[in-house]
Amino acid sequence: MFSRDIGIDLGTANVLIHVKGKGIVLNEPSVVAMDRTTSKVLEVGDAARRMVGRTPGNIEAIRPLKDGVIADFDVTEAMLRHFINKINVRGFLSKPRMLICCPTNITKVEQKAIKEAAEKSGGKKVYLEEEPKVAAIGAGMDIFQPSGNMVVDIGGGTTDVAVLSMGDIVTAQSIKMAGDKFDYEILNYVKKKYKLLIGERTAEDIKVNVATVFQGSRNESIDIRGRDMVSGLPRTITVGSEEIEEALRESVYVIVQAAKAVLETTPPELSADIIDRGVILTGGGAMLHGLDQLLAEELKVPVFLADEPMHCVAKGTGIMLENIDKIEKRRIV
Repeated sequence: MFSRDIGIDLGTANVLIHVKGKGIVLNEPSVVAMDRTTSKVLEVGDAARRMVGRTPGNIEAIRPLKDGVIADFDVTEAMLRHFINKINVRGFLSKPRMLICCPTNITKVEQKAIKEAAEKSGGKKVYLEEEPKVAAIGAGMDIFQPSGNMVVDIGGGTTDVAVLSMGDIVTAQSIKMAGDKFDYEILNYVKKKYKLLIGERTAEDIKVNVATVFQGSRNESIDIRGRDMVSGLPRTITVGSEEIEEALRESVYVIVQAAKAVLETTPPELSADIIDRGVILTGGGAMLHGLDQLLAEELKVPVFLADEPMHCVAKGTGIMLENIDKIEKRRIV
């Protein structure tokens, strides 16, 4: 029994695993529930996420990845090992080769940490690839031609903006502003305006169900429950799309500025291609309502949301796994 090659989208919010020949076999939150007194891992993934904000003192739900890089090495290793065992890709005598995606601006030390965690969790050889490049391939862009392609990959911890040509990145920027920061801004807004404390999961529900970043494009409301900061008792309030647009305005403009900065440093010939082809949005954060409209208005180029934006990086790893032998020859890392 031979092991299979696997591609991992090691995200701040979710881990997706693509197995060569099978497709995406795992999509779970990057959360680990641990018993602080014994340092024992209790739950990983979906089961651990259900515990966020709902655990007794000795149990902690940890997100081991922060801003696209490893914040807690041992917990990341335990999480990866759990997921790899779950999908059962190890051979009888062999280990799988792994292709893992990382943000464009991570340091050599951070790259080494990702490689070591993957090797310890059961990888034979570990290759690292830059996330926007893999996301562009997964979104169906032909980045190997001598023409400009622009991708904005908005994950949980980082947003990567890149212009690609001839199979590589021409100009790129990675910023620590993405889905998790949007949740935090919503949580903060409700706390300041309504004196109501809500949890991360409630903030995410608001983001998914009523949030927009383009004025006037959505008009919905949602009832949310939390703890009143004055009385200390549970209370229910209603928030609407317009308020959330206001709450997210500053954060979203950081992404707009990053996209503008990348376009400003793009060679003119490639800029002309981007006007024709447009910009592709990938990643879970790209599903934020109105983001494509806002970017199109600000950048003055067409902006399209990829099909299944959350799966683009994982799909891209699948396509690259088909050519892993060519990658071996190039020795990426």
